This record gives sequence, C-alpha cells and structure tokens, in this order.
Amino acid sequence: MLLIKNLIYWLILVISAPIAFIITVLSVPFPQGPNKIGRAWARLLLWSLKNIIGLNYKVTGRENIPNRPAIICSKHQSGWETLALQEIFPLQVFVAKKELFRLPFFGWGLKIAKTIGIDRSSGAKATQELLKQGMARKQEGFWINIFPEGTRIPPGQRGKYKQGAARMAKLLEMDMVPVALNSGEYWPRNSFYKYPGTVEVIIGEPIAHDSGEYAELTARCEAWIEEQQQLINGKGPCAAQTASPPPSE
Repeated sequence: MLLIKNLIYWLILVISAPIAFIITVLSVPFPQGPNKIGRAWARLLLWSLKNIIGLNYKVTGRENIPNRPAIICSKHQSGWETLALQEIFPLQVFVAKKELFRLPFFGWGLKIAKTIGIDRSSGAKATQELLKQGMARKQEGFWINIFPEGTRIPPGQRGKYKQGAARMAKLLEMDMVPVALNSGEYWPRNSFYKYPGTVEVIIGEPIAHDSGEYAELTARCEAWIEEQQQLINGKGPCAAQTASPPPSE
C-alpha cells in the first residue's frame, strides 16, 4: 500500500507542478502574487502528504514567531521543510543555489518568486549578492528563509553552520528565528518514498540581530538547534538512514 500511496502523491506533484507554474506566471503583476501561489501549491502537497501518505506534523513554539519579518534559520533534512515552513511562517523567500533555477517548472517558479539565488563558487561576490537581494526582499515585506548548514543533512548528523544568516541578520537588521525538525526521518534524502508519521518542528525564541557579532550569533543559533534536535531525533522510521526501502506490510 505504501508504494501505491507514494505513486499517487508523485502523480499529484507531477500534474500540479506545470499548472502551478502557469498560474505563477499569470500572478506576476499582482503584489507578492507568485509567492502566494507557491504557498498554495505547497499547501496542496502538504495536504496530499497528510491525507494520502499519512505524514503530518506538529509545531511547538508558535508563540516565538515575531510579528515582523525575520530570518528563518532551520535545520534542513529533506524537501519537506521547503513546503511546511511556507505554511508555518508568514510569506517568505528562500535562499537557494542558482543552479536550481534551471529545473523545469519548479526552478523557473523559484526565480519568478524572487528566490535569493547565490553562486557558492563566487566567494565574497556571493555574500554581496546575498545582501543586495536580501535588502530588496525585506523592503517588499518578505521573511527570508535560509538553511544555515547550506545543504540537506542526514538525521542525527550535524553540518557546518555558515555565517550567511548572521551576516544578513546584522546588515539587514532582521532577527534570526531558529527551527529544529526531524523531517528526514520520514522523508529521506533522495528517496522515492515518504513515510507516515508526525514530523516534529520546534521554533525557538528570536535571536536579536544586535546581540552579538557574526560568529556569536551563528554559534547561538547552532547550539539551540542542535540541543533541540536531541529531543526529537530517533522517532521516525528512517531515523538512522539517509534513504531506505519501503517497510514490508
């Protein structure tokens, strides 16, 4: 049954992606139009995960979400959080690799939705571009979503936390909101299968942008996230795996 459920989910994704892209293009003339369409598409996929796969989520710490745009600094284990964070937090733009813009429909939609694209190989230039685009998005009223480890990290592991989020926080005067989650235990990296269960999301108190230098803000964000990870690690069916075959039923 799990195979059939996953096939249905992927069918919904494949059919809805080009439709969502067309609507996204048509929404460009409207303020924040593409981002609102992107959030609606994310909610469709989250609904499909919940009602077809049986993959739901619960959030602890919603009261810590500030009432003004901030920088979301989340653990990154799978594609799940790129959907769910759009539903949990106010309208936002992601920081992503420019290479993603080449992907049909999904990547094109990211670009239209003003995703902050960076070229990691360009060094200092990438930082300048990050800040330039970040300031523009802030002025448009968007939150900014950046994964401080830079890439997906398997459950139970820790990547190197980069200072990009802290730099944006200080220079754009936006507080950092740390987020811990265990999505990779239900949606393994590069796996066809998504598994039923409940992803746990914990939102921490904002880290004030003026409460330290780059290294200090980054260290505080890392310490909080990794401490919370210890509370939610090991609860999903793929806790010790980066990918796995479907369980027998």
